[in-house]
Amino acid sequence: MSGSQCSMQRRRRPVAWLLPPLAAVLVAACQQGAQTQEPAPPAPTQPMAQDTPPPDYPPEYACKQIGGTTVLNVSLAANGYPVQVVVFKSSGTVALDDSAITAVKGWKFRPATVRGAPAPSKLQVPITFSPPNPPPDECNQYL
Repeated sequence: MSGSQCSMQRRRRPVAWLLPPLAAVLVAACQQGAQTQEPAPPAPTQPMAQDTPPPDYPPEYACKQIGGTTVLNVSLAANGYPVQVVVFKSSGTVALDDSAITAVKGWKFRPATVRGAPAPSKLQVPITFSPPNPPPDECNQYL
């Protein structure tokens, strides 16, 4: 081998020898950078009904076959309990609207979450009063 060939081989060998360790260092640096990124916060969630007993149906309205749907705007605290309940759309009967409000004020919701923590929220709740068929037995006194 001539002197120039030998020096070329020496130059090639160190470069080829350095590539695997250099690649390993670069991969390790990339992995370390990926590990230091914080995970994305959890997606927000909406409140969910948990304990929602039905409202009382005033017997005089059930007997007269009067029904309707009351839509309520409900503001919930971060603990899932209603803090404000107001009529958004009336059923057309004050007694049914009042019964809906009274019932929803006692309801319990799983709270909404923001970044994984419970948060106040607002929602609309429709309450439908469908007259029973047949009418209740006590209807004789209301007819």
